[in-house]
Amino acid sequence: MPQALEQRWMGLSGNVRGALWMIASGLIFTVMAIAIRILGHRLDSFQIAFFRCLIGFIAILPLVGAYGIDVLQTRSLKIHALRGLFGLISMFASYYAIARIPLASYTALSFTRPLFATILAVVVLHEIVRWRRWTATLVGFVGVLVMVRPGAETFNSAALFALMDSLSIAFLITLVKRLPPGETALGMMFYFGVFSTIAALPPALFVWQWPTALEWSLLILIGVLGALSQSFWIRAYRAGEASVVAPIDYLRLLFAGIAGYLAFAETVDLWTVAGAAIIVASTIYIARREARVRRAKAAEAATATGGAAAS
Repeated sequence: MPQALEQRWMGLSGNVRGALWMIASGLIFTVMAIAIRILGHRLDSFQIAFFRCLIGFIAILPLVGAYGIDVLQTRSLKIHALRGLFGLISMFASYYAIARIPLASYTALSFTRPLFATILAVVVLHEIVRWRRWTATLVGFVGVLVMVRPGAETFNSAALFALMDSLSIAFLITLVKRLPPGETALGMMFYFGVFSTIAALPPALFVWQWPTALEWSLLILIGVLGALSQSFWIRAYRAGEASVVAPIDYLRLLFAGIAGYLAFAETVDLWTVAGAAIIVASTIYIARREARVRRAKAAEAATATGGAAAS
């Protein structure tokens, strides 16, 4: 980036930079989803996931070389291995779902991650969740039922894979919270690439077929765009406050709706719109509630520190 442009970029507030990173991440993910939809009817989802892991891993190697080996220092290889496994499950489930349900429906269901994260925060991290957050979580799952409508003639079992993707991502978020503070974003991406690629190879070999020239192009595109989208998403949260940046991610729903209509003539019914609105509203409430709780805890800690210093 030219120095003058970099100075102008850094002159923006952290929240503005975070919002722009998140918008860029959403746009890139939407383009990647179109490529996945096309490729998902030509190759098995396990094979697509393997190449996404491998190509995404190769794409970040130049960055590791530029920043030096120190960015890879870690004391948490087991957690990184678990992240790679759950990341692979997420990729397989998402690629399977994207190829079989409308992009807008998949995107709306992907926003259930905070709902699953609430449950995992209690089960895995032993956090205390108050009744307001539990209520919002239950309302969010009502929105899922409105969208999916199990038992209805329009029910598509691929929607369950979209929920599996969200559950896996919620596990990933929970695991990240257990990483020590010294872990770098580039290091996390590197180890994710290593472990997910190794885990993806056996199932990919089981369903292997040699890609055509078009399929190779799409595989490379998915791998590179996936790494970019992940990198921009991490940069968004590092640049801005989570309470400001997180709601910007919901623009992906608009991007997916437009892309699905233009690329595949997809339309969504009122049930999908209503369910998506319920899910988005509940997850926004949860995000804002968590932000208030974090600010309150930070204020208490500052007060306690100030009191200790005064005494």
